[in-house]
Amino acid sequence: MNEENNQEIELPVSRYDRALPPGSFKRRLVHWIGFPIIIFVVLYIITDNIIMPIITRHGSEFPLADLTGYELEDARQILESAALNIEVTAEEYLPNKREGIILSQYPIPDTKVKSGRTIKVTISGGQRMVRVPELAGYSVRQAKLNIESAGLVLGDVAWTFADSLPEKVVVFSYPASGMEMPMGSPVNLMVNRGSLAGVAYMPKLVGLQMIEARKLLEERGLKTGLISYIRDENYLPETVLEQSVEEATELEVGEEVDLVVSTTE
Repeated sequence: MNEENNQEIELPVSRYDRALPPGSFKRRLVHWIGFPIIIFVVLYIITDNIIMPIITRHGSEFPLADLTGYELEDARQILESAALNIEVTAEEYLPNKREGIILSQYPIPDTKVKSGRTIKVTISGGQRMVRVPELAGYSVRQAKLNIESAGLVLGDVAWTFADSLPEKVVVFSYPASGMEMPMGSPVNLMVNRGSLAGVAYMPKLVGLQMIEARKLLEERGLKTGLISYIRDENYLPETVLEQSVEEATELEVGEEVDLVVSTTE
């Protein structure tokens, strides 16, 4: 019995010890490199699947409301109630939209967002007012360019006569230079035609006797052109029935005017 008790009891060797004998280089290599890698992988899985979703509120996404058409302050309240922020990134001037109305947003409506995100919006600046530029003394072409550069458009062009100013330059504008107008408004110009010399306005000749019509044309510096006769017993002979140029038309001195005159023959 004593001899049997004095014999050493051999314990079974595990597969791990067989593969990596105690004190071997392979075993030390696994302890130094293998275990840290395993621990890192486990920590990564836990972080990616448990910790990060909690931090980023994964699963708490919700559709973004449509903010277009809302006043800026109303939209701010809507977003704050959803723990979102708002940032105005652009402003556009539109005459048909009140100032402060939201025109567009990013992200677009119904996009899935999370609390804390900043929503960027473009708002209306309303009707933009611009000043009428200085136009007096400029040519019509240059005045038109100045008007368009200011955000306005050229309106009607009327003519006047002034010997003291160069021909075909702007005398004044209406509205006057310096006035504030809504962008896109028309600006009318009064332009110098030059001296009255050499210009005549067509008088009304219809209904006059031929002798009176000739005299009136001569007084205006105009000439009698082709005369056609039409039989019409409703009028006295030599009555002007038609004139080739309308009344008040601007003509050059010396131009001819054709007439249609009545006759009873």
